[in-house]
Amino acid sequence: MRNSVVFKDKYITISYNQELQFVLADWTGFQTKQSVQDGCERILEVMLQYGSHKVLNDNTNVEGIWSSAAEWVGADWFPRLRQAGMTSFAWVYSPSMFSRLSTDKSLRFTYDTTGIELFEKVDDAVQWLAERPA
Repeated sequence: MRNSVVFKDKYITISYNQELQFVLADWTGFQTKQSVQDGCERILEVMLQYGSHKVLNDNTNVEGIWSSAAEWVGADWFPRLRQAGMTSFAWVYSPSMFSRLSTDKSLRFTYDTTGIELFEKVDDAVQWLAERPA
């Protein structure tokens, strides 16, 4: 799988996978409400830039809780992501229980979870996205 890095900061690296046409967001470390909001806005920008409809949101390297951003992610960002054309969102859980709880909380604030799938492993998420229409 070959990814081209589009944006990089200490809390997130965003790449684009040309072959499978998805945006890859690789989050790192402890997140704040501000880092989550900034990173999510960058994901949306990259998705629009490449005309992509698929996102792989990798929380494998996320530590700790970020639930202060959960309502914003579910109620504000996901609807805008969907409005921008997102049809497939593969979300890879963090091994951190607190981060996992934040992910679940975000989804409770998400009105429409169609096309959003949770995974334990990045490879499973990539396989699922590969099977989804571009």
